[in-house]
Amino acid sequence: MAQKTEILLDGLMFPEGPRWHEEKLWFSDMIGGQVMAVDMNGKAEVIVEVPQQPSGLGWLPDGKMLIVSMLDRRLLRLDAEGLVEVADLSGLASFHCNDMVVDHYGRAYIGNFGFDLNGQKPFAPAEIILVTPEGKARVVADEMAFPNGSVITPDGGTLIVAETFGSRLTAFDIEADGSLSHRRTWAKIEDAYPDGICLDAEGAIWVASPAGIVGVMRVCEGGQITHHINVSTQAYACMLGGPQRNTLFLLTAETINPQGARAKSSGRLEVVQVDIPGAGLP
Repeated sequence: MAQKTEILLDGLMFPEGPRWHEEKLWFSDMIGGQVMAVDMNGKAEVIVEVPQQPSGLGWLPDGKMLIVSMLDRRLLRLDAEGLVEVADLSGLASFHCNDMVVDHYGRAYIGNFGFDLNGQKPFAPAEIILVTPEGKARVVADEMAFPNGSVITPDGGTLIVAETFGSRLTAFDIEADGSLSHRRTWAKIEDAYPDGICLDAEGAIWVASPAGIVGVMRVCEGGQITHHINVSTQAYACMLGGPQRNTLFLLTAETINPQGARAKSSGRLEVVQVDIPGAGLP
């Protein structure tokens, strides 16, 4: 497998939340306040502006897109007339909402920071919030160490979440009503800070780590690392897509600087081909 990445798109502020959908990579330029899409030739378009910073993306069964609005802690839906609120999560989320995964029923699993990371406040645990397509929201897991990127296995039975400040991937069984049970450590990744993740057809997970072990690594259940890919700056998210779903998209940027982030455009989409295609959700 080639270990050297190619640059598909640059000049972004801070790309996050990549999703392969309708033959394009969709993602949030978080600091730029935009949801964007780019094709395999690097042609990009702005889908919608999200003033309170977009993060996780997903789609309902009817094809409408869901977007996490971070700073005001809301789940939004993109309708023909524009963005509408699905759920206000400010009463459930400990701090800013972040990444999510949406299942085949349109149920969204959303994590949050738990504490003011950019303000350098003390660590505090966070929740995973489940939002139904009708907008009903409830906490389905708590005491999470910064729940971040998430995947759902192809059978729809298991949710796996990256706990960034726990240096681990944590798995849950998904019950019929969307509740989570049988919490367990899927993989412990010492010296890494797992952020965005994606699942491949052999059941391994690609993990982006912006600190500690910097780059993107392929991790098997139990913690074995089979591949490691270096990136140009720091890796925050990854997604398997492309025509055969064996293009690994790596979303990279310099470290977030809350005071000067808007003055920089270090964000990039990097790509590399891998042998094993993507599977499951997102």
